[in-house]
Amino acid sequence: MHSHKKSPLVWFSHITVLLLVVLWTIPTFGLLVTSLRDKDQIVASGWWTSLATSTQNLIYRAPGAEGQTEEGGLYVITGNALDGAGGKVSRFGTTSLRPTEFEAGETADMGDGQELTVESDGEFRMTSPEPFGKRGQRIFVTAKIPPRFTLENYRNVLTSEGIGQSFLNSLTVAIPSTIIPVLVAAYAAYALSWMKFPFRNLLLAVIVGLLVVPLQMSLIPLLKMYNWIGDIFGVPSKTYVGIWLAHMGFGLPLAIYLLRNYIAGLPREIMESARVDGANDFMIFRKIILPLSYPALASFAIFQFLWTWNDLLVATVFLGNSEQTIVLTARLRELLGSRGGNWEILTASAFISIIVPLIVFFALQRYLVRGLLAGSVKGG
Repeated sequence: MHSHKKSPLVWFSHITVLLLVVLWTIPTFGLLVTSLRDKDQIVASGWWTSLATSTQNLIYRAPGAEGQTEEGGLYVITGNALDGAGGKVSRFGTTSLRPTEFEAGETADMGDGQELTVESDGEFRMTSPEPFGKRGQRIFVTAKIPPRFTLENYRNVLTSEGIGQSFLNSLTVAIPSTIIPVLVAAYAAYALSWMKFPFRNLLLAVIVGLLVVPLQMSLIPLLKMYNWIGDIFGVPSKTYVGIWLAHMGFGLPLAIYLLRNYIAGLPREIMESARVDGANDFMIFRKIILPLSYPALASFAIFQFLWTWNDLLVATVFLGNSEQTIVLTARLRELLGSRGGNWEILTASAFISIIVPLIVFFALQRYLVRGLLAGSVKGG
């Protein structure tokens, strides 16, 4: 009997894959947990402490004169400084300079005969010999708050004005921007692999060289060209056709390079037999190359769709942010506010926008590995 021991290389590859999975899963899980937390707890502690009690410094505005009652010659205002959210108050104060001046249960003298008592459960009682003013007193409390999970973050994003239209706009951009480059690159890859014409190798070298050109370098010159063409023909420069062409141009070099490696590895005998039977290049491409290249086409389509769906820069430059054309990523950016500090909106938006790419990935993932490994072994 021969013992089947795995080589060190196999163990190394398995451990590497496991580490990559862990490194990808942990931040994603943290993002999911954060999207379900209360916004105050997101600021107070990290997601890894989401199941533990957190200490928070809260500010509560007590009711004004409209909330007072008269008891025994005193004007009284009562309420809960924690808004009924639960928790345990340890200290409280009446000014921002001394927010933790008093312990829970003590009575604070606010001057002019006014007193404030805050209990550990958040219940407070303010008394005054004179009527309270219209503006309520601020109460600063330090409390230990139990973990709270909510779907309010998702509700705020999904019910925001214009989200539905932005979702459709993103689909209008992403679907053609995926299909057009795939079809153009497939025929170009076939031509570079099996068609004879002058300077074929030089053209392939130029295409490979375009892979290293930064995207940002071409944005402004391309936009100027769009504006120039729009002025000549009297049409708007920022249209869906413009962004489709831009995405096609940015995605073609990588698409041609990947697909060419795959198509060049197909058996030569198939093409030669088709030519003997009278097939031209277009017929060979349509009836032989496309069906055999489906794994490579699907793998690139995944990458192209992910890029165009999550794109913000190219969409902002070539499409703008008008209400009729604004894409989902731009709309979600506007929800973050001018300072970008609304983490609860950011995390919920991330999982809402990831739904469509996940559907595309799982629908085509069985072709992904075969497509990426294409061309590593030559056909007969």
